[in-house]
Amino acid sequence: MSLLELVLSLVAILAAAALFTNAIEMLGERLNLGAGAVGSVLAAVGTALPETMIPVVAILGALFLGRDPASAGEIGVGAILGAPFLLATLAMFIAGVAAYGYRRRRGSGREITMDRRTATRDIGFFLVLFTVAAGIGLVPLPFFLKLIAAFFLVAAYVVHVMHTIRDGGGTEGEAPQNLTLWFSRSPAPMWAVVGQVVGSLVVMALGAHYFVDAVEHISEAVGIPAGLISLILAPLATELPEKFNSVLWLRQDKDTLALGNITGAMVFQSTVPVALGVAFTPWELSGLNLFSVGLALLSGGLVYYMLRQDKPVQIPYLISGGILYAVFVVAAIFTVIML
Repeated sequence: MSLLELVLSLVAILAAAALFTNAIEMLGERLNLGAGAVGSVLAAVGTALPETMIPVVAILGALFLGRDPASAGEIGVGAILGAPFLLATLAMFIAGVAAYGYRRRRGSGREITMDRRTATRDIGFFLVLFTVAAGIGLVPLPFFLKLIAAFFLVAAYVVHVMHTIRDGGGTEGEAPQNLTLWFSRSPAPMWAVVGQVVGSLVVMALGAHYFVDAVEHISEAVGIPAGLISLILAPLATELPEKFNSVLWLRQDKDTLALGNITGAMVFQSTVPVALGVAFTPWELSGLNLFSVGLALLSGGLVYYMLRQDKPVQIPYLISGGILYAVFVVAAIFTVIML
């Protein structure tokens, strides 16, 4: 029964995410935002929300609904760290493979012609802020200092959003012309767009609530730590399917949207959810959690180095993320065997 609950909750989360993304892209067009802002802020946050809801519900459930705080903390921290790790490694790998696979139909061939300024800023923010997050998890801090650190992370993300919206990033293709839940042939009014955004958020929250329940029950049944399940399963099931938006955008030569969808989500996932974890969980990093952080920073550093070079974006730098993800999977399997 728990497995069915897990599957149904994931389906609900992903369906709601698709509705959210559709509406948020239309909203971006109506607000006259550039491709860089739509990809790195609106689309990135939209596709990042499913797995963000999981630690939010887990942590708040422990605070207000009487959930087991230890299990909820494991699930929350695992999901929080798993998302930026997967984005920096496996999502980059998929983007690189897609660009190479579609090279013959792409106008730019193997070259990725994105707005480098937006992507470089995204990765730079990610490297600094995720390093700060890791440092907080290694050094015991009093609660008031952890609150200050959490506030700093959220404020840093706000600054990032302001810079990204100000710069815009130019235009790249067209946003969706039809709102998914607006069945009239007439253009959807603003209230319908906003309503789809809010409604999809509510469904995601409910889906995340049942996902947390299912993860707790399955971890107890099979004897695998809930934190390990959430570190691997939650971002893989909720983040990765939405990142195939990037594959479609690469196929259409919309490289700024494609890479911005990933790099913008990396900034969001290394700040807002981390701030929640720092403030409301013990946030003590070790073992696989710490290993995932190190691999994410290594992969992000390679991409940042590539972006700073005065030459076309090199696909092998993106594909190398897959190797780092494979290294982590092997380490995770070894950990389970040793339990």
